[in-house]
Amino acid sequence: MLQPKRVKYRKVHRGRLKGAAHSGNTVAIGDFGLRAEESAWVTARQIEATRRVLIRYLRQRGQLWIRIFPDKVVTKKPAETRMGSGKGAPDHWVAVVKRGRIMFELGGITENMAREAVRLACYKLPIAASFIVREDKG
Repeated sequence: MLQPKRVKYRKVHRGRLKGAAHSGNTVAIGDFGLRAEESAWVTARQIEATRRVLIRYLRQRGQLWIRIFPDKVVTKKPAETRMGSGKGAPDHWVAVVKRGRIMFELGGITENMAREAVRLACYKLPIAASFIVREDKG
């Protein structure tokens, strides 16, 4: 699963999920993309599950690019622990995905194949996502 090799700080603030994505909101590398329609934290496990679905459907025919990376740590306190006494230990990694962000890109396949692959991949994500075609594509 994806996670950073090293980070500057072990624990980070939760942050806000308001607004739309300013960067990474256009299909840049491939011909088709999977775009987030909502803002959420997408875990490394969810990214891996989505990647597996896409790779299995593509079967050596096309190319896949992952445009998000889980670089935010989520902490968790042990079960049945009283309130207080500091922040919990790092538990898992998430990618902060804002509305409009392109999460995955596909290339080298037909539009019908890409549409079906994205439809299957959307079931693995915790947010609503849509299929998008590159604008300058003929």
